[in-house]
Amino acid sequence: MTLVKQCLAGTMALLLAFGAAAATVDIAGVKMEDQIDLRGSKLVLNGAGVRYKAVFKVYAAGLYLPKKSDTPEEALSVSGPKRITITMLREIDSNELGKLFTRSVQDNAPKSEMSRLVPGLIRMSEIFSNCKKLAAGDNFTIDWLPGTGTVLTVNTPNKCPQHNEPFKEPEFFNALMRIWLGPVPADWKLKDALLGKPA
Repeated sequence: MTLVKQCLAGTMALLLAFGAAAATVDIAGVKMEDQIDLRGSKLVLNGAGVRYKAVFKVYAAGLYLPKKSDTPEEALSVSGPKRITITMLREIDSNELGKLFTRSVQDNAPKSEMSRLVPGLIRMSEIFSNCKKLAAGDNFTIDWLPGTGTVLTVNTPNKCPQHNEPFKEPEFFNALMRIWLGPVPADWKLKDALLGKPA
């Protein structure tokens, strides 16, 4: 192989490696990285999809885990950091969204956990009600950070006071995950999509 061919081959390999590292998935116009770094931990996009209400697209959701999981039980039990990312596809009253999330938690959480979840649910509802409205393109993430707790970050510049104090209840993150992965999910098709199952 000539020196020129070697250089070209090396350049192509670098471009391919960079392309693989920077791959994204398009979900209803929302770009999601297929891998992210969460405070030093590599996470993979387990699955992503759209939450529909009737025929309307409400938000795009992605689930990031340390390794691929295709059952709710495995996704809930896998150790290490995790992330749920939500990007709004239409404007919604954030107070109403907080209430819907609370109701979904109640529908899916074991009854034995509910008393421990109440303080976190009240605080989460307050965070969303302080935001007033979430517009198309607004985004929030829910992170599980071992040793820290659940961190809710609402990315709505200048519209929403930031509350980055972790939710300490160890059951809280899984209770939120069950909104989408529980026995009574917010959207059955979205549940399958987050678990990486074909449509």
